[in-house]
Amino acid sequence: MAGRDPEAVLQLLARDDHLRGYLYLGRLHTMPSKRSRRLALLGAVAQVFEPGIRYPEPVVNELLRVIHPDCAAMRRYLVDEQFMDRAGGEYWRTGGPVEPSP
Repeated sequence: MAGRDPEAVLQLLARDDHLRGYLYLGRLHTMPSKRSRRLALLGAVAQVFEPGIRYPEPVVNELLRVIHPDCAAMRRYLVDEQFMDRAGGEYWRTGGPVEPSP
């Protein structure tokens, strides 16, 4: 399964002046309360998942746990803000930025 490595997403967040303050010891510690920053952060996190691919929930948990210890909360944020959708124990990406193919 393609997509961006969760560690690369954390590095991307660490380089962002507006989002690095939400990291602690290299992992996401808190979610921004300001919606525009939360959407920017979730857009970066959504890049872990390749558009058009369905992921079983255990795989989603494994990938998100690298970014944030509460993977269930992170899944809810991604679904609630329409970056991902879910059905039948599977998740797929429905929003966020897409990097162009090389």
